[in-house]
Amino acid sequence: MLRQITPRHLLFALAFVLLTSSVGAQASTALPSFKADPMQTSVSGLSSGAFMAVQYQVAFSKSVRGAGVVAGGPYYCAGTLGYAAAAICMGMVPFMPPNPALMLDAAQAFAASGQIDPIAGLQDDRIYVYSGTKDTVVYQQAVDATVDFFKLAGVPVQQVKYVNKMPSGHALITPKFGNTCAANAAPYISHCSVKGRGYDQAGDLLAHIYGPLNAPAATPAGQIVAFNQREFADASSGMADEGYLYVPTSCAKDSSNCKVHIALHGCEQSVAVVGNDFYSDTGYNNWAASNRLLVLYPQVNASSIPYNPKGCWDWVGYTGPAYATKAGVQLAAIKAMVDRLTGTP
Repeated sequence: MLRQITPRHLLFALAFVLLTSSVGAQASTALPSFKADPMQTSVSGLSSGAFMAVQYQVAFSKSVRGAGVVAGGPYYCAGTLGYAAAAICMGMVPFMPPNPALMLDAAQAFAASGQIDPIAGLQDDRIYVYSGTKDTVVYQQAVDATVDFFKLAGVPVQQVKYVNKMPSGHALITPKFGNTCAANAAPYISHCSVKGRGYDQAGDLLAHIYGPLNAPAATPAGQIVAFNQREFADASSGMADEGYLYVPTSCAKDSSNCKVHIALHGCEQSVAVVGNDFYSDTGYNNWAASNRLLVLYPQVNASSIPYNPKGCWDWVGYTGPAYATKAGVQLAAIKAMVDRLTGTP
């Protein structure tokens, strides 16, 4: 016998739908397809995510407008040395910074063989770089080399913004959320002030890349979608089963003029470790909501095979020697996700 559906039942059902859609991410599904502008993609990240952001920017420079590099070293810094090069690439060896000229030589060789886009594709891009003076994980001499790499690659000086005077530790910086400014601790999100005003790093880097932006939304309207990453990379890639996408309400209605920003977490900063802190509290979504940005939050987890004990993005070659090229399994997976969001075949 069918049960009669009353208005009261409908109200309860509606309340349940609203509640479950506004708290956390929806259940994992296929990454939705959109029609965002394929030439307006940008990327940013912290720590290993910053190294990965540099790799993505360089490998796909034809279609990437700019990058935000927070506490990350130059392209292909580890080369073929893997973890043995980590101390130098993170600036831990006094008076022995990474050599950006060698990194540029490697990039030019990859470009000549078609493994990455031509280096000339970087010259119209905009690069934001950040290093805190209290960072004891990736030291400033390593981040200095990142700035020098992009300048050597032909990026005009006025298109490179280097913020390196703030007394922060190893973290993404927000106006209010997270640890105190000088902390070098989980969740690697901290709040700092400049002249008595909270520093909004997400807004600063996005504005440098895209130009003047609308003010951020106090509460970002839209939806966090959890999606299946296995469509793009298997477990041998080190990538997690699920990734996340923030879809502002405006882009859900019509994505034709929307842009894509890729936000890459750092080591020990995936959802498995810090919950939703990175994809909900770093400020990206607030700016995205009012500026028609889809924000892609790919995820990588700790693993023993491949050896990645801290859940870092691959900037040392643990997935194979092609890790910094278009054929790198993680770079290729992220590019395929972006192609889905831009409707690129």
